[in-house]
Amino acid sequence: SVSGSDSEDSSLSDSELQEAFARGELKPGLNVVLEERPKRRNDTDGLKQCLAEFRQQLTWVERLDVTLGPVLDPVAQTTSNTDVIDPENDFQREMSFYRQAQAAVLEALPRLRKLQVPTRRPDDYFAEMAKSDQQMQKIRQKLKSKQEAMERSEKAKQLRAMRKYGKKVQTEILQRRQKEKKNMLNAVKKYQKGLSDKLDFLDDEQTSSQGNKKGTASQRAKKGPNAKRRYKNQKFGFGGKKKGSKWNTKESFNDVSSFQAKVAHNKGPGKAKKGGKKALNKRPGKRARQKMKNRAR
Repeated sequence: SVSGSDSEDSSLSDSELQEAFARGELKPGLNVVLEERPKRRNDTDGLKQCLAEFRQQLTWVERLDVTLGPVLDPVAQTTSNTDVIDPENDFQREMSFYRQAQAAVLEALPRLRKLQVPTRRPDDYFAEMAKSDQQMQKIRQKLKSKQEAMERSEKAKQLRAMRKYGKKVQTEILQRRQKEKKNMLNAVKKYQKGLSDKLDFLDDEQTSSQGNKKGTASQRAKKGPNAKRRYKNQKFGFGGKKKGSKWNTKESFNDVSSFQAKVAHNKGPGKAKKGGKKALNKRPGKRARQKMKNRAR
């Protein structure tokens, strides 16, 4: 039996509604008269006529159209028609498109080679980029900033590693010094208490200090003078003993061959004047020095 709801009545077909109306089961106001749906038509003759009207009689090389039928699946050995392929299955649908396109390419390539149409891109082919220079410049700047950030992070990592290593070496040196100091203090205490009569720790300390001094001296000898010292040596010579160079020795004290009494005591000819005795090497006056300078010029 048919109920009085609209949903149930609308779900029935036209023949069922007519039969229900004949039996008197339908009530007024509960049913909606629907318009008849247009029937689908497959007018192949009309389509072919339309195609013939706008088709242009051109050669195949101008059209480059390839029409293929169903393509066999090499794995399943089935044709890719609508009866076999489920249109709701995305994978099967896309694979059928792929196989059909591949078969069309394999059919068109020999025909193009026969017509001497090039199908491969030459090595010197220049294709303009789809992106503008401004956009490419932005991309370059972004890549450059990323690279600089990576370099900064690498440098920071290296600095942290160096600081850790330096801190580790410093702590090891401090621990070693503390250990040596502790051992020496223990040895001194033992010696003071009379538990030990050896003073080896003092010898060890002296030998270690001497070894350090020798090591530094050898390092200096290997290294040699710095650039400033070498320049001064080249300009002024290596020098020699300056302090005490005018002191008398036993031989110079006994050698009186170059002694002249007149010169020593200012008694030479023409030295005594009205103003008294003057030194032999008296400095000339300022005006005389100025005249001498002018003459030299």
